[in-house]
Amino acid sequence: MFRYCDINQHVLSHVETVVLLSKGEVDSKKIRVEFSLEDMDMSEFQDGATYPQIKEYVLEHTGLKVSNLYISQIKRKCGIEVGKNYNLPKSEDSRQPLCPPEKEKAIREAFKYFGMI
Repeated sequence: MFRYCDINQHVLSHVETVVLLSKGEVDSKKIRVEFSLEDMDMSEFQDGATYPQIKEYVLEHTGLKVSNLYISQIKRKCGIEVGKNYNLPKSEDSRQPLCPPEKEKAIREAFKYFGMI
């Protein structure tokens, strides 16, 4: 019998796994499992970069600060799937600021760097 728990102390860096093993009856039957990652389709796990990674890339390479709103606008323009927006405006006639062209260019460069487009 064993229990495990993933402890993620650093969101973007690594995951530590803590395992508790207990002494119990040991089954003499062994099972060997082999698999190759070469045959697996890993494309669904490669969604690209996170919003903080894109922001950091744009800031380092252009000195521009971009918002999550601008990143999601450019994702939509590029046909990249964007999650549901739960922060909807309170009034129907409210307008969202549009991403300036220089920031759009910088965000697109980040998308290319991370292999998203």
